[in-house]
Amino acid sequence: MSESHLFYQTASRRPRVSRADGIYLWDTNGKRYIDASSGPMVSNIGHSNPYVLAAMKKQMDSATFAYRLHFENDAAESLASMTASLMPDGLDRIFFVSGGSECVESCLKLARQYAFVSGQKERWKVISLFPSYHGSTLGAVAVTGMRQFVEPFQDMIRVMPKVPAATCYLDHDALTHEERGLGYAGLLREEIERQGPESVLAFIMEPVGGASTGALVAPDSWYREIQSICREYGVLLIADEVMTGAGRTGRFLASEHWDLKPDIIAMAKGFAAGYAPLGAMAAHRDIVAAVMAHGGFAHGYTYAGNPLACAAGLAVLEEIQRQRLIENAAARGARLKGLLQGLMDRYPFIGDVRGKGLLLAFELVQDRDSMEPLPAELNAHIKLVEEAYMRGLIIYSRRTRGGTIGDHFMVCPPLIVSDADLDEIVQLLTESLDAFAKSSGLPINSARPA
Repeated sequence: MSESHLFYQTASRRPRVSRADGIYLWDTNGKRYIDASSGPMVSNIGHSNPYVLAAMKKQMDSATFAYRLHFENDAAESLASMTASLMPDGLDRIFFVSGGSECVESCLKLARQYAFVSGQKERWKVISLFPSYHGSTLGAVAVTGMRQFVEPFQDMIRVMPKVPAATCYLDHDALTHEERGLGYAGLLREEIERQGPESVLAFIMEPVGGASTGALVAPDSWYREIQSICREYGVLLIADEVMTGAGRTGRFLASEHWDLKPDIIAMAKGFAAGYAPLGAMAAHRDIVAAVMAHGGFAHGYTYAGNPLACAAGLAVLEEIQRQRLIENAAARGARLKGLLQGLMDRYPFIGDVRGKGLLLAFELVQDRDSMEPLPAELNAHIKLVEEAYMRGLIIYSRRTRGGTIGDHFMVCPPLIVSDADLDEIVQLLTESLDAFAKSSGLPINSARPA
């Protein structure tokens, strides 16, 4: 392999991609891979969708760039209108960005500017969860709850307060699930009081956890209570739907599962499904009106509302609706979750399977009763991914508990996935788990999963 002048997170190399279609990618040697994580949970409608490519080509023949301070463009206006129609009541003001980190940064800055112009200048603290991940810009890092992403930069930023995520699957107590949810939500109230309610600007959270917690779903009571607490204290509720939005959980927004009404929503990833760099912030009209009345939003990006990206995003949303992919995510997600839970009979080191729709994950543990994680030095989160990759299966992993220990694996195929695709994914995953268990000295029960 020739020297590369590119660098990203690590120095590891991968084969070069040749083409992609549907749920598959091929390298230049002709090997086929099943994209069982949709990249980093991005390729919601699969690869090389002809309708989206045609829409992009049509826009390319018209105009690929028009700066937002010089021109409006039809693609951005149409996409904003369609996006607003899919949002909760009142969240009908849309701001386009190029990706998830930019989107979260935009949410934080809009929230702060709203407080600034509405006589609440003392409100600047944004409470978030630990663990959590909200992006790689310095503002997003400040609200991220993963040590390895924060510590190198903490002298450059003002790290924001955190409250524990509702990791009820790790709790050993006599409480009901409902009571646990209320208990975790109560930690938000305590933190607001500790910080001083007059200083707290917003609470940001992922309705279903992403890579930081491995598709963590809190008890229903948690969602109801955190919304109530935010309203009580005048704290803005920001829903980070960068990963969960655009249908992945079986609703267009994961917030819809609990009838949440956030004040600001961040979307990216599946919003344009990898066809162009694109994300969208949706904000309540009253927030935007207040900011606009005082000179406008002091924020922006060169490619905000780019016509080519917006044409791609509009076509993606139209394909999601035309193919009824949200309904498919709910149905196929329920089946995939059952198949993953079935693996627990064969592999006693699978401690938990969780998620909603096609945002699913399983966590490996040393002991299922205590939920003690596997030894960190085993590097399970790397080894199992490599076993799967060798077999042409792409899954996504992270350290589960704060980014330093624990191992979870996300299985999140494109929303176009069929039952036959799911069977092949689970078969390859079974082969990968067998190989990982044998190389790591972990037990395998004799019965194969059904």
